[in-house]
Amino acid sequence: MVDEVVGDRLFEVVESEEVVPPRAPAGASKTFRSYDQGQVFLLPPSLDDWLPDGHTARFVSEVVDDMLDLSAVYAGYKNRTGAPPFDPRMMLKLVVYAYSSGVTSSREIGRRCQTDVAFRWLSANTAPDYRSVSRFRRRHLDALDDLFAQVLVLCANAGLVKLGRVALDGTKLDASASRHTAMSYGRLVTRIPEVEAEVKRLLAEAEAIDAAEDAEFGTDKRGDELPVELATREGRLVKMREAKAAIEAEAAERAAAAAADKARHAGKTDDEVETAAAEAAESATPRDKAQRSFTDPDARMMKTNRGFGYAYNAQAAADEFSQVILAGYVTQAPTDINQLLVMLDRINLALAAAGLGSPKRTLADAGYCSTANIDQAVDSGHDALIATGRLKHHEKVPDAPRGRIPNNATSRERMARRLRTKQGRADYARRKAIIEPVFGQMKVKQNAGQLRLRGLAGAQGEFMLHAICHNLRKLANHTQPATC
Repeated sequence: MVDEVVGDRLFEVVESEEVVPPRAPAGASKTFRSYDQGQVFLLPPSLDDWLPDGHTARFVSEVVDDMLDLSAVYAGYKNRTGAPPFDPRMMLKLVVYAYSSGVTSSREIGRRCQTDVAFRWLSANTAPDYRSVSRFRRRHLDALDDLFAQVLVLCANAGLVKLGRVALDGTKLDASASRHTAMSYGRLVTRIPEVEAEVKRLLAEAEAIDAAEDAEFGTDKRGDELPVELATREGRLVKMREAKAAIEAEAAERAAAAAADKARHAGKTDDEVETAAAEAAESATPRDKAQRSFTDPDARMMKTNRGFGYAYNAQAAADEFSQVILAGYVTQAPTDINQLLVMLDRINLALAAAGLGSPKRTLADAGYCSTANIDQAVDSGHDALIATGRLKHHEKVPDAPRGRIPNNATSRERMARRLRTKQGRADYARRKAIIEPVFGQMKVKQNAGQLRLRGLAGAQGEFMLHAICHNLRKLANHTQPATC
């Protein structure tokens, strides 16, 4: 500090120390560009200048702002009281862009809104927390079907849907549940009485402690809080009872359905069918190995690429030209055999809503093959080509293309013969190349193989969100191939 005289007044001047940035090591002969982390901007910076032109975030923002009708999203906001929520347009942009780039964790989305330029640009620097992102995603699951239909129309208008060959298949999506948070029915039967006895013992101990404390401190003291161990065991006991009841109900439902089908095939009357179903449901006994998850009771044990685990079976149909998803949904069934007709109906509904026609040919693998499926696929208006897999012992594949088809040939035999024609082989050879890359791209690019939301409704909504993002990426690559 030094004194400086200006006119007839004396001022104290503080000499500031000059900040010298670190220099290159002694002896370095190369001159480097100036580097100073403390450098400030002369003018306020703009995030728009930091986001490159043609970036995917810009495309997502343009689609949400100018091409989508968000009436279904805004309809969910009816309460006029309380603090105003974040703009649904902004939140939808964040979620769609995050899922398109493989960021599915609401906590990670919240972090990216502070550290990632694209996320900060989409959120206009408002940085919503992860709770807001999670609530928005769960709140608008019902609106995703409408948004999917709108995106499908955009893809069709851009010429990405030709409806030549269409392939459908299923893939397993890991549920947000661990195998270690589950219990088999046989274990539940023995474990529930054990936990009940343990809870009774802990309650007796708590009562004894309360009585002793009352005698020591007086009855005006509370002392009635449950021990942490007791509260935990009581909660687990409730979950175990719920799991046991659910397994029993599922076993009864299956037994009733099987008995009803058997009675119908035997020519029984409707009353006799109902009686047989009721008796079978009452006497049904679950398998000891039947399991139910405590974390996500709707998930089912399925065989995946990494072994057995709790998962959902996601069905999807894609167009051959650009692999745009035409329809999709999630089921709890571990196999595809009962999903063919459901998928064909969903394809018809989706294409009708988009103002499109019918596919020239629909391809499905042997997992969808059954005599009933082959017969009823014709009624759905689809020219379905379904792999037959192994034939039964009494079935033979007629030679193709020589000779006429025998009049007594079964539907399965006719389909097998068709698959062995030149045209059939050419068509079915495209099945894997159409649908398998769709699942591969979604699981690798969008991290769709691991679901975040629990429950069947959550899994269905999240898969449709992934389908929307997949189609938007196809649309972005078609309209601006240089996207980031």
